[in-house]
Amino acid sequence: MKVRIKFKKYGVMKFIGHLDIMRYFQKAMRRADIPIAFSGGYSPHMIMSFANPLGVGLTSAGEYFDIELTEPVDSDLAVKRLNDVMVEGMEVISFVEISEDKKKTGMAIVAAADYISSVKNGELPVDWKNKAKDFIMQDEILITKKTKKSEKEVNIKPMIYKFEVRENSVYTLLATGSVENLKPGLVMEAFTQYLGEAFSSIAFSHHRLEVYANVGSEENRELVSLESLGTKIEA
Repeated sequence: MKVRIKFKKYGVMKFIGHLDIMRYFQKAMRRADIPIAFSGGYSPHMIMSFANPLGVGLTSAGEYFDIELTEPVDSDLAVKRLNDVMVEGMEVISFVEISEDKKKTGMAIVAAADYISSVKNGELPVDWKNKAKDFIMQDEILITKKTKKSEKEVNIKPMIYKFEVRENSVYTLLATGSVENLKPGLVMEAFTQYLGEAFSSIAFSHHRLEVYANVGSEENRELVSLESLGTKIEA
């Protein structure tokens, strides 16, 4: 049985990197007595895959990983057991059964994620909300993408599905996954550059709201949360 687990990451846990988060959940599985399956061979390991791991310094209300079970566990009971062994800054939200189809698991189906970005230090211009509308109405939004060997200009506009002002923050829905992957920090960097050099040093904090799969086509995108693709287990 394949299972998808959704969890929150907040507080000081935002400074913990992906590999440590993975090790943390491996220990949590044992402590919570979750009957997770192991791989075969000389060096067996827990069958566990994370969907688009969050970068260090970001908080999230919608992180996911998939596991395999050797026997069914009631969803509500599994959530309780896991939360009983969680530390502050981590909270399991759901535990649902998913399809056996490999194409519908983990990173392969991730298509988008949305974020709230708020000013961490610095101050935006008085008319920044109006300028935000002008920014996203541009035909192109060019950024310089640097690699170890070179740098090139990339148009990120097609990867920004939504860019909206919400109170004193910016909401973005961005392409995410193995095909295209746009980080909110890069979008906000492009926005501050658009505002002018005087605002280029402004720093933002980013909070991920949800991760989505596309159940429609590329032309007619239909985004649904990874959680919604599973069903509750009643054992």
